Amino acid sequence: MDLRIFVEPQQGNTYAQQLGVARATEEGGFDAFFRSDHFLRIGGGDPGPGPTDSWVTLAGLAVQTSRIRLGTMLTSATFRYPGPLAISVAQVDEMSGGRVELGLGAGWFEAEHKAYAIPFPPLGERFDRLGEQLEIITGLWAAPAGETFGYEGRYYSVTDSPGLPKPAQRPRPPIIIGGFGPVRTPRLAARYADEYNAAFQPVAEAARLFDQTRKACEEIGRDPGSLKRSVALTTCCGRDEAEVTRRVEAVGRQVPELREGGLAGTPAELIEKIDAYARIGADRVYLQILDMDDLDHIALLAAEVLPHV
Repeated sequence: MDLRIFVEPQQGNTYAQQLGVARATEEGGFDAFFRSDHFLRIGGGDPGPGPTDSWVTLAGLAVQTSRIRLGTMLTSATFRYPGPLAISVAQVDEMSGGRVELGLGAGWFEAEHKAYAIPFPPLGERFDRLGEQLEIITGLWAAPAGETFGYEGRYYSVTDSPGLPKPAQRPRPPIIIGGFGPVRTPRLAARYADEYNAAFQPVAEAARLFDQTRKACEEIGRDPGSLKRSVALTTCCGRDEAEVTRRVEAVGRQVPELREGGLAGTPAELIEKIDAYARIGADRVYLQILDMDDLDHIALLAAEVLPHV
C-alpha cells in the first residue's frame, strides 16, 4: 500500500509551508506529495495569504526535492487550455526527472471561478470539456517525434501541433481521474486514467465506486487490474487520545465525526482502517494533512503508520 501526503494550500498556506511539508514527506519515506488545485479558500474564514498556483508550486518543488512523486488532486479542466496544460506538466516532469502525475477533473467550486474571472459552464459541458482535454493532452504527448497532432472537437481544436515538449516519462506521466458520477467518470477513468481516486468515501462506498470502474474497464476490453485505485482521507493521528483530540480540533473537526469519515486515532487505529481499504482493492491512500505547520504529525505517521501498511 502506497501512502501519499496530500495538502490543501488554498486554506491559507504559502509556498514555504508547502516546501516544508514536501521535504518532511520525502524524509519520512512517503511515496508522494500531492496538492489540491484551488484558487479560493473553501468553507469561509480568513483567506490570507491567498492561493498559490499548483503547477508553479510543483515546478519549484521539482527542483527542491529529489525522490517523491508530485501531482495534483485534482487540477480543474476549467482552469487551463489543454495545450498549455500539456506543456506545463511536461516541463515540470522534465524538471523533476520524471516524477510528475496529473490529476485532472471537471471542476466543481463555482465561487473560485467567479472570484478569478474563470468561466464556469454547466456540469454536462464541463464533463464534455474534460473528455476533450484528456484526448488532446494524451494525444500531444503520444505524437511521435517529427510528426504533428490534430484534433477537432466541439470545444477545442488542434491543428498541426508538434506535440512538444515531451514529458520525461514515457509514454506519459500517469493520469488520475476522480469523482462519483455513475457513468461518465468511470468511463473516462477506464479510457484515459492510470488511477481512479474515490476521495473522502467510506469503505463501502469506495468499494462500490471501484466496482464501477472495473465494469467500465471490462466494457472496453481493458484489464481492470491495470487501473490503480485509491482513496483520499482527512488524517489526524496521535499517540494518545489527547493528542488525537488536539490535532482534530486544530483543523476545525470533531473526533467522532473524523473517526467515522476519515482517518483519526492512534497509529494502530489508522493501520486497521487503511487495511480495510486495502481489502476492497485500494492500492494507495492519500493522507490529507490540513495543519501544514505540524511537521511532527508527518513524522509520527512516517514512524508509526507507514512501516505497517
